Amino acid sequence: MLKPRFNLWIEKDGQVVISLWRVRLLEEIGARGSISAAAEAMQVPYRRAWERIHEMERVLGYTLVETEIGGTGGGGACLSPKAQDLILRFRQFCSGFDEVIERRFETSFGEGTRMQT
Repeated sequence: MLKPRFNLWIEKDGQVVISLWRVRLLEEIGARGSISAAAEAMQVPYRRAWERIHEMERVLGYTLVETEIGGTGGGGACLSPKAQDLILRFRQFCSGFDEVIERRFETSFGEGTRMQT
């Protein structure tokens, strides 16, 4: 059975600022208190997670993830208030798209969405 999927992101000057994947990365960092734990949960290399965070911060011009250097107590990471606001706004923006896409898909491909291949 066919099923519609979509990806949504916001760009600034041709560069991705925020996307569903990047929001999930930020949410994982917030939940786990660690960039490395978030990267592991998303099954991506730490370096890729860190690069995406830096890209977002550079394009936006503000800090999204505040970090503490490791030591005897270990390091950690938390989301800045601006990151929390960005996540909230992006989630609000995306709210309802799934239903709209499902309706448009049914209109275009018919109910049951079964196509012969």
